[in-house]
Amino acid sequence: MGYSNEMPSAYTAEDGKPTGWVNDITLAVLKKMGYEKIEPVETEWGGLIPGLSAGRFNIITGGMFILSPRCENVTFSEPIYRMGDAFLVPAGNPKGLFNYENVRDTGDMMVTGAGYANIANAKASGVDAAKIMEVPGPTEILAAMQAGRADVGAGTPVMVKQLADSSGGKLEPTDSAAMPKNTFNWGALAFTKADQDFVDEFNKALKEYLGSEQMLSAVAKYGYNKDWLPGDAKTEWICANR
Repeated sequence: MGYSNEMPSAYTAEDGKPTGWVNDITLAVLKKMGYEKIEPVETEWGGLIPGLSAGRFNIITGGMFILSPRCENVTFSEPIYRMGDAFLVPAGNPKGLFNYENVRDTGDMMVTGAGYANIANAKASGVDAAKIMEVPGPTEILAAMQAGRADVGAGTPVMVKQLADSSGGKLEPTDSAAMPKNTFNWGALAFTKADQDFVDEFNKALKEYLGSEQMLSAVAKYGYNKDWLPGDAKTEWICANR
């Protein structure tokens, strides 16, 4: 399975084993299906879909948002979570940057990961493409903010909180509730189009596991709680509406 280094959703532990809440959910579902010999492949976010297409791995486990352009290239499982966007800002948020419209109006520089949904969300809100810095992933987002090369970092709430927690109090996350409602999205696991039969079986096992006491207990250490559960939305509808 392939993923980028995105703490706490998907990353490689010091012992070389895949960890994080998305990886843990995936491994638990695969185990229910009888698969226990899993090889992790860590790569940059922008290399996930190309890597899947090239056969470097069989599953993308980074918790990728289900978006219509992506649905054209991969087959998504049913969603495993629902989440909005959030910002990483200097402590105290001195510039008052809570949503993309604020960034548009101030003309400040925003940094986010290459291929992240935040790019399209920012552009849809009128943010100038020249004011969006694209970097490989969270480590580089944090570095850009700490070096003052960007005024605001964009990602998921769980990612920006982790980055803020590692900044020694110099940075803080914003509340995703301040973002436009259409930036809230559903994340899932991605497979090749040729693996539809496998995805169908995976979804059956996922349905039994997702939201169970066993699952919620296993991922609670990462911050996953009932509020993250995807609700009733189905991948077919999400692909057509996101």
